[in-house]
Amino acid sequence: MNMLTCHAELRLRQLPDYLPRIVDRLASFEADVEERADGADFTYGFGSASLRTSSAGLAMELQARSADGLQRVRELVTVAVQIYARQESPEIVWRGDLAGDRNLATFRKMRVSHVETVTPHMRRVRLEGENLSRYGQFGGLHIRMLFPTPANPDPVWPLAGPNGLPLWPSEERRPVARVYTIRRLDAQAGFMDVDFVMHGEGGIAEGIAAAWAQQARAGDEVGIIGPLGRPIRQTGWYVLGCDETGLPAASRILEQLAPETRGVAFIEVADEAERQPISHPAGMSVNWIFRNGVPAGEHAQLVETVAGVEWPAQGARFGWFAAEAEAARKLRDHWRNGLSYGRDETLVAGYWQRGKTGVMAG
Repeated sequence: MNMLTCHAELRLRQLPDYLPRIVDRLASFEADVEERADGADFTYGFGSASLRTSSAGLAMELQARSADGLQRVRELVTVAVQIYARQESPEIVWRGDLAGDRNLATFRKMRVSHVETVTPHMRRVRLEGENLSRYGQFGGLHIRMLFPTPANPDPVWPLAGPNGLPLWPSEERRPVARVYTIRRLDAQAGFMDVDFVMHGEGGIAEGIAAAWAQQARAGDEVGIIGPLGRPIRQTGWYVLGCDETGLPAASRILEQLAPETRGVAFIEVADEAERQPISHPAGMSVNWIFRNGVPAGEHAQLVETVAGVEWPAQGARFGWFAAEAEAARKLRDHWRNGLSYGRDETLVAGYWQRGKTGVMAG
């Protein structure tokens, strides 16, 4: 297959201020990186990116052997530049292969086929769709779900913009987006399972996504974009921590670890009734923490326990944590600043924030 390529140029006046952060983010997606005096080269399993700086700004050239691979590299570079150069409002226009293609390769329209109650506060929705293989690629565990609402029951679906990211034909009919984990994917059979936490009293749903899941019926339609998220570094030892919003991701990580993997996982849920069976290597100790009446986000034991784990002095190791935003902030500060563990050894995410609804899972 011939190599696919695309390129773009930007005038960025403050590029030296944030280029190291762009490089660091792109490297975190399992890239082999070669830094140069005038930029950096990134080689992924699915493609490559070359960033070159000059007095005129930033030149970007991407390559891949497949359209999916090129789209993935393009997405990673575009998002990194937009995040760190946002004060300059960069307008990226990619030229070359895939330029002008309005089909958004990351998008699928899905149909509900089955709904079940996993625990009193966890509801599982099975979604069916076509050509789902890309959602098992690139190491991303998550998808952005696009929900219809009572005020917008027939939303418009996204197209690809000039920068390769979603472009909405109508802002008025744009669906509500929330990020959730693919709990299970069977691309060959054409389905994925997504777990939703029912946050309210007695399992009553709160928020648009949970309300949709509670009312979902076979045949309902929803959009997805993905996969999203940094890959989990493959290593021999892990410490994992999460509350119930991170439980689907932690379960999928544990089930996919190599049999010889060692480490420890701590999972916080409301009570014993929320405990779920999870397959995991014999060398991974899985421990449950029950709040037993303490409100979610106010139980200190999870962060204290994960922070107190002693990491191996030698060998490859990785820490992963997903829970309420303030808990995530505390643990990130401990790992990054207290123990000096970098992005290559840790991944910490705030999946929700007390008193607010947002785009992350839960």
